[in-house]
Amino acid sequence: MKKFARTAVGAASVVVLAAALGACGGDDDGGDGGSDSKTIALLLPETKTTRYEAFDKPLFEAKVQELCDDCEVKYLNADQDASKQQQQAESAITDGAAVLVLDPVDSEAAVGIVKSAQSSEVPVIAYDRFIEGADYYMSFDNERVGELQGQALVDATGGTGDILMLNGAPTDPNAAQFKAGAHKAIDASGLNVVAEFDNPDWSPDNAQKFVTSQLNNVDGASLAGVYAANDGQAGGVIAALRADGMTKFPPVTGQDAELAAIQRIVTGDQFMTIYKSIKTEAEKAAEVAVAIVNGDDVGDTTDFQGVKSFIFDPVVVTTDNIKDSVVADGFYSVEDICTPEYADACAAAGLS
Repeated sequence: MKKFARTAVGAASVVVLAAALGACGGDDDGGDGGSDSKTIALLLPETKTTRYEAFDKPLFEAKVQELCDDCEVKYLNADQDASKQQQQAESAITDGAAVLVLDPVDSEAAVGIVKSAQSSEVPVIAYDRFIEGADYYMSFDNERVGELQGQALVDATGGTGDILMLNGAPTDPNAAQFKAGAHKAIDASGLNVVAEFDNPDWSPDNAQKFVTSQLNNVDGASLAGVYAANDGQAGGVIAALRADGMTKFPPVTGQDAELAAIQRIVTGDQFMTIYKSIKTEAEKAAEVAVAIVNGDDVGDTTDFQGVKSFIFDPVVVTTDNIKDSVVADGFYSVEDICTPEYADACAAAGLS
């Protein structure tokens, strides 16, 4: 019943948005984006995950500037509010955006944004999260991400014991793919999922509360491991375990290669993360957006659910390959990671 209500609200929002953008599309003052416009709208979903403000936005903007002196990036962040993102898309198109680079809060609701933008002759690049009907899509092999996380947990635990699972937001299509991939590995093992949580906003606070509540049902000392779909949640998991009195933690997975997570891996608090080269993704999005603005060919693509796509490969990061992954790519320097607090752990990990 809740799912139906959420879908109905999303549909109503789409109808309103479509009407509003349809009216804008008939405006001769450039409401349809206009063939001469060189404005690129970058619409990101939230700020709780540090990657968007720290990496995606600046990397995208820098690449656009490098490729196109007279292009302008209009940046908008929805703060995990799908209605706000719909309004931002409407505003961007009304203001003359030539292309939308859209990382959706809610992919189902974003289908309406795509249709309305396209009716105004504004193409949409689905960035990081898939949107049905988008002109282009770019992301990582997300089911593979979940499978790598799940298999890492199976290997670290020996494939036996009780675990908790913390997945991403139900409105995020990537989260469903991570979850499916993780279950593929975990369900084929001897691990027992005691409880599972789909975190509605990927919040570390929610993750901490969930694990704290579950520690009333499962003895922390017997907890074999925790599947956390991203590093923010991994931080919440570890905070809950620490508050319960633990000093040595069971294996905890993660994703996004956040600096705090890399430091937790160095100290042994977090077992692994998934490194996805955000630089590769953000710069390719910028290249495609600029090509669209300039009327150029975007290059070779692959097909993903009927959408022309660029799919990138994820990398597992543990203590053993920090230097060969995030450091080698310039994502972080050794100095970024090895602040005085982590000097001894870095030395032990060969990062000094």
